[in-house]
Amino acid sequence: MVAETQTSKQPVSAAREMSWASALGHDRNVMGLLFLLPAATLLLLFLAYPLGLGIWLGMTNTTIGRPGIFIGLENFEFLFEDSVFWLSVFNTFLYTVVASILKFAIGLYLALLLNRHLPFKAFLRAIVLLPWIVPTVLSAIAFWWIYDAQFSIISWVLVEWGWIDSYINFLGEPALARASVIAANVWRGIPFVAITLLAGLQTIPPSLYEAAILDGATAWQRFRYVTYPMLMPIIAVVMTFSVLFTFTDFQLIYVLTRGGPLNATHLMATLSFQRAIPGGQLGEGAAIAVAMIPFLLAAILFSFFGLQRRRWQHGGKD
Repeated sequence: MVAETQTSKQPVSAAREMSWASALGHDRNVMGLLFLLPAATLLLLFLAYPLGLGIWLGMTNTTIGRPGIFIGLENFEFLFEDSVFWLSVFNTFLYTVVASILKFAIGLYLALLLNRHLPFKAFLRAIVLLPWIVPTVLSAIAFWWIYDAQFSIISWVLVEWGWIDSYINFLGEPALARASVIAANVWRGIPFVAITLLAGLQTIPPSLYEAAILDGATAWQRFRYVTYPMLMPIIAVVMTFSVLFTFTDFQLIYVLTRGGPLNATHLMATLSFQRAIPGGQLGEGAAIAVAMIPFLLAAILFSFFGLQRRRWQHGGKD
């Protein structure tokens, strides 16, 4: 009898396990979580942990070779009174705003141009994408030669044309240095904006333009009332990424100017690196990096909540 009872229990337990596995396999939420688990693990390992470590280091007086102790918000209090830090904040906002506007304007123009029926259109698209493919350091070195005080091709051409008498010191004067690094960033960032907006343009149904033409809409009216509203979700995402990439730019500035002259081109990212690695003050450098987080979150939240507003997506005022 005992043997029969145990034998009868085994099929029941096996049936329960099969039913649980079957229910698990048909639960979309559970399956979705399982598929997301590898990506979530990578994000926690390579994003969440460094972020948490940076916040912790920003609240310590850690230096290279010495662990340091917890000092609370002293690093942030020091930065609040640091004129170089505030100059880097100003430079970062100036750099981000001007470069992002120029990249959007030129990128949108190129996207509209490449969306037309042009000869060698595929070749032209490849040429536009080229600055984005080239490694940032190589682009920066090329611009370093273009801006060189003695061998600048720009200065040479202007001298040959008789427009100037002496070579321009592009990276030696604060105002010119700021304009020069912005121009280099714009050149590098235009392809990302242009190609992404071009992909968005090709999703707009041609029937909308045909209807607008039949109604007598001009080219500007077709752009204002058809292209712009339909492209707005893509613009929001593209500009969010553009702002994030520009705000956190490091390689281009570090190779071209290393923050000079007179800290005129120091961004928050480059100043954080300078204080932490060459300067040895890991806690202070981490505090500067942590100070960037609120600005980055603001850009992300603006895009996220903006995309939730349907009338805003379609060009309305909500």
